[in-house]
Formats: sequence, C-alpha cells, structure tokens
Amino acid sequence: MNTYAILGTVISIQTLAYIVAALLFILALAGLSKQTTAENGNRFGIAGMAAALIATVVVVLTASGELMGSRHLVAVLVLLVVAIGVGGAFGIYKARKVEMTGMPELIALLHSFVGFAAVLVGFNSFLLTPGSDSPENAFHMGEVGLAVFIGAVTFTGSIVAYLKLSAKIKGAPLTLPGRNWLNLGAIVVSLLLIVWFAYTRSVAMGLIPLLLLTVVSLALGAHLVAAIGGGDMPVVVSMLNSYSGWAAAMAGFTLGNDLLIITGALVGSSGAYLSYIMCKAMNRSFISVILGGFGSDGATTGESKDYGSHTEISPEDVAELLKGAKRVVITPGYGMAVAQAQYPVATLTEKLRAQGVDVTFGIHPVAGRLPGHMNVLLAEAKVPYDIVLEMDEINDDFADVDVVLVIGANDTVNPAAQEPGSPIAGMPVLKVWEAKRVIVSKRSMGNAGYAGVQNPLFFNENTDMMLGDAKDSVERIVAAL
Repeated sequence: MNTYAILGTVISIQTLAYIVAALLFILALAGLSKQTTAENGNRFGIAGMAAALIATVVVVLTASGELMGSRHLVAVLVLLVVAIGVGGAFGIYKARKVEMTGMPELIALLHSFVGFAAVLVGFNSFLLTPGSDSPENAFHMGEVGLAVFIGAVTFTGSIVAYLKLSAKIKGAPLTLPGRNWLNLGAIVVSLLLIVWFAYTRSVAMGLIPLLLLTVVSLALGAHLVAAIGGGDMPVVVSMLNSYSGWAAAMAGFTLGNDLLIITGALVGSSGAYLSYIMCKAMNRSFISVILGGFGSDGATTGESKDYGSHTEISPEDVAELLKGAKRVVITPGYGMAVAQAQYPVATLTEKLRAQGVDVTFGIHPVAGRLPGHMNVLLAEAKVPYDIVLEMDEINDDFADVDVVLVIGANDTVNPAAQEPGSPIAGMPVLKVWEAKRVIVSKRSMGNAGYAGVQNPLFFNENTDMMLGDAKDSVERIVAAL
C-alpha cells in the first residue's frame, strides 16, 4: 500500500474509534446522572477516553512515520510518551492523594488546564497557518480568536476559584466600582479584537490583536470569579465546568478534531444545565451570579440580630433521644466532609435501622462546595442509595419526623432564607425546624455559614446544639447506643 492508502485506512479507523468514544461519553453522562449507575458511568467515560487517546496516538505515529520518516517518528514517539507519562503520573498522584473535601478545588485546577490548553492550541494554529485573503482563513482565525478568548477566561477564572476554594486567598467578593461595566467593556473589546484578528494577513500583524485579546481575556476571567462570593462557589464550579467544555470544543474547531468538538459540547452543555439547576436550587439568577453573586467568607452579612441563647446537648443524651425516636432524618453538610464523619454516620444509621428506627437522609442540592458532594461521601461510606433523598423528596415530611440530626450544615437549613432582605432570601432550604426535635452538630458557635449569614435555627426552642468535632460526636453517639 502507498502512503496515502495507509493514511486513509488509519484515518477511517480513527473515525470509527471517535464515534465509539463519543457514544461512550454520552453513556457516561447518562450513568453519572444517578447514584445507582454512577460507577458504570465512570467506567464508560474511562473507556471512551482510552479509545480516543489510543486512536489519536496511532494516527499521529502513522502520519509521522509515513510523511516524515523514521527519525521524526522516534522524536514524536518520545514526545508522546513524555506527555502521556507526565499527565498520567499527575492524575494518579492527585487521585490517590486528594481527599473528598479537596475535590472542588482539584476540579477547578483541572478546568484551568483545559483553558490553558485551548490558548496554546489557538496560538499554535495561528503561528502554523499562513494568512490569506480567503473567507476560509478569516473564519479559521475567528475560531482561533474564540478559542483563545474562552480558554483564557477559563484559565484565570479557574485559578482564582482554586485559590478561593483552597483558602489560599479570601473568599469575599471583589467589588470594584462599576465592575459590571468593566466586565461588559472587556467582552466588547474582546469581540472587536477577534474581528481585527480575523482579518489580519500575516503573523506579525495578527500577533498584536491576539496578544491583546489574551491579556484582556485573562483579566476578565480573573475578575469574573473574584467578584463572586463564597456562597455561590458551587455554581462557580459548575459554571467553570461549562466554560472548560466550550474551550475544548473551540480547540476542536481549531484543530479540525470532531471528537474534541463533540466532547467539548457535551461537557459545555451539561455544565451549563447543571449551573442552571444549582442557581434554581439557590434561587439565584445565573446572570447575576456571573456578574457579582452574593456571599462572603464567613463574615456576617445583612442585619445582625439577637436570637437569644442556645441550648447544648451531649452525644450520650442524643443517643437516648434517638433510641426513643420512630423516624430520624440526617441532613449532612460540608462540615461532615471536613470532619470525615461519613463513616461513623453510616455506622450510626446501620445501628438505628437495626433497632427499628426509620432513618433517611435529606440532601440539599448545594450541600457542600460541589454538586453531588454529599451523595458521593455517603456512597463511599456504603449508605444505602434508597434512603438518601433529595430536598424536594423530603421537604414536606419534616413535620412527621421525631428527630433531625443536622451534621455540619448551615446555610442549607437556615430559616433566614424565608426572611425578606436576608442575603439568602428566597433560597430553597431544608425545613428541618418543622421536626419535633432538631440536633445540630457544629464545631462551635463562632462561625457563620459559608454565605456569612447567622442561623436562627440554632436558637429555636426545639433545637439543641451538639458542639465539637462531628466525627468524635457521632462516634460517641454510636458508642452510647
């Protein structure tokens, strides 16, 4: 077979592999939508990425060997091995080291990689593509400009999100004067630079608008996320997930890679829809979140009120209370993840159910800093899927509940959401205060929630505070049972 016949055969195999990979990615998203099928969904995603990676490597090596000779083939092979080795080693290292509590910031960091890759792909495509007066060249340069714009916004936005989530910088929103007009101006300037760039005919002339576009986009991405407060960080994570998908899709257009376009579109659209769901769960406009959001990093916001004094209870007394209960609901929050209390909580659930107590879990959509965070933690601890209920499934049942055990949750069970003028006004919350008794496991009374809003639940007559480390407190309850 001649060179072109070999390349044609290999490209046909690549196309088939890409179709299979795309189907596997779709199956992965479908599987990840439910707890019971999430594990299989993860396997589908791994298989799809493996098929895409192998097909791409085979095509690159074949093309290098046929068109450039054995010497270039060895060089390309070395570069591929190094790239795959470094990426694989980093992925394995992070997967083994990162705790579930650190997953949100890890995801934000990985999003920055996608954005940075899109910028590099855009610059590389521009430098290797000779300019011309054809409409096709202008269209391609427009693709490059959009790839750089979306990639740069994703890169710096994800870096700022990572720094906020890992507490390396303050989570309080950056409120510059006229910040919305600054964002709008940056977007308009970026679009004008893309138009200018699309109609350049040489590397020397095109490099000027491309560099300016990169600088403006990097600044825009950093400011967009810096202006968003801690209370909106779950939406930020899903929003950046969407951005990274569109950045990958634009890189696919730039490279002419159909699978990258499909994969990026899947990630971008699913991330956008997830952001919509999160905003709906928090009663927030997606646009308003992007333009400034709400919340701070633990500083009290809104009007300070005196709700009176709280009452405290020991884990041993909680155990006696749970023994006499017929129905118990556990509502976990990010504090449970920080304390790594999911395993003793699972043991407590098992013991109570063995004694005939009806135990269920109530999960708020934003219980944590990542959508589905609590579900994953409970699944990790082997809590049965069928007793883990979403907010909409359980919110009308709290009046019939004997005891609600709130573990490390604050904003998601805050009745201040029903108060007009509150920073979280209108946010749907778990109505735990309607239960006969409420036990709140909290490290101390000194910290407000992540949105920085005081919680009147803690001072209700039917609420007792179980102060201290959540893991230690639950372990003491289990021991007393």
